[in-house]
Amino acid sequence: MHKDTLTGSRIRERRIAQGVRQAELARIAGISASYLNLIEHNRRRIGGKLLLDIAEALGVEPTHLTEGAGAALIAGLREAASDLPDAGAELDRTDEFAGRFPGWAAALVATRARVAQLERSVEVLTDRMTHDPQLAASLHEMLSTVTAIRSAASILAEPGDIDPDWQSRFHRNIYEDSARLAETSRGLVTYLEADNAQATETGTPQEELDGALEKAEHHIPELEQEADVAQVMTRLGRGLSSAAQSLLRSWLERYAADAKALPINELATALTAHGADALVLSVALDQPPTRVMRRLAAMPAEVLGDPVGLAICDASGVLSYRKPLPDFPMPRFGAACPLWPLYKALNRPYAVLSADLVQLGRSGATVRVEAQATPVGPPKANADPMFEAHMLVRPLPVSREPAGSSEDVGITCRICPRANCIGRREPSILSAQ
Repeated sequence: MHKDTLTGSRIRERRIAQGVRQAELARIAGISASYLNLIEHNRRRIGGKLLLDIAEALGVEPTHLTEGAGAALIAGLREAASDLPDAGAELDRTDEFAGRFPGWAAALVATRARVAQLERSVEVLTDRMTHDPQLAASLHEMLSTVTAIRSAASILAEPGDIDPDWQSRFHRNIYEDSARLAETSRGLVTYLEADNAQATETGTPQEELDGALEKAEHHIPELEQEADVAQVMTRLGRGLSSAAQSLLRSWLERYAADAKALPINELATALTAHGADALVLSVALDQPPTRVMRRLAAMPAEVLGDPVGLAICDASGVLSYRKPLPDFPMPRFGAACPLWPLYKALNRPYAVLSADLVQLGRSGATVRVEAQATPVGPPKANADPMFEAHMLVRPLPVSREPAGSSEDVGITCRICPRANCIGRREPSILSAQ
């Protein structure tokens, strides 16, 4: 039912909500109750002075009766319905539901957003609990200390006399180990209660690099103007460890080379003409697809429009660069889903692989990905090349259908509900959906 035919339903809901009788509203509007009844059941169109009179009687703006719920609310309801396709939601009556029950509609949309947020939190925390090196080291330290305390205590508890000197040593060991255990416990609790920024600051060099790039939103305006990398290092590298600064410098040097080879104004012009398809842009700009992918990931919102994500991995499969999307998160620790085209590209160097993917356990949004693996460094005689894979992730517009059948993938095996997956490395904590 089109929204302009639902004015009557909105009048009825407003009238009932305000406790106004149908006959009373008809009298104020100067029409019969039977005619108002036809209007409220959408059997008579309404407009002009009559609409203004009824809106004034109900104390609302006329547009609230004619336009109904906002587009964002209706879109949110449709997304909520797409999350549960087996529920049988009446999509053709979404606008009617939002117009008649805007409060319930808003509550449903807000609940869906809250669920999505909690899902992302579970994914991040599970990933952190499974692969976080600092957490693993802290737990190992705690277990070792507890074992030492128990060993010393068991010796003291054994029957028989113990030499006073040895007894004093065991007491001192228990005291020192207890103090170390308390300190480790406090540090662990502080770390677990820290927000993401604090956790990143105390993490690995790769995490420090990820945090610095996230703060910069992956865009370095100075390097677009061919500024010196050392100047940018002074701004972005402040507070980073020496190892993280080394990673950052390498990334900035590559960024500067990409910006020089493919200036932002040329890419912006090509984006307007061709869209964000990496392969199409590669042909139009005569640039390698991987460079185009990196440049797209570095573009600000005013140039790019819809955001894109990018994952880069080395031959070991570990992500050396990650720019996730809300509908396509990427693991902070460990390897990602082996079904990603990112890894398939390593088996098919130079070929550009394109696919439509849906991450299980998410909102069900389809994304378009393009991946390619290329050699790292110059070729060497009698030496096999080392390959690096790129994967660009783009949201698939709602108005466009997937190019083919989309493939279900996960984030990591630990939090993937896909059953009977040939690529599974470890059991999932989630039940199959």
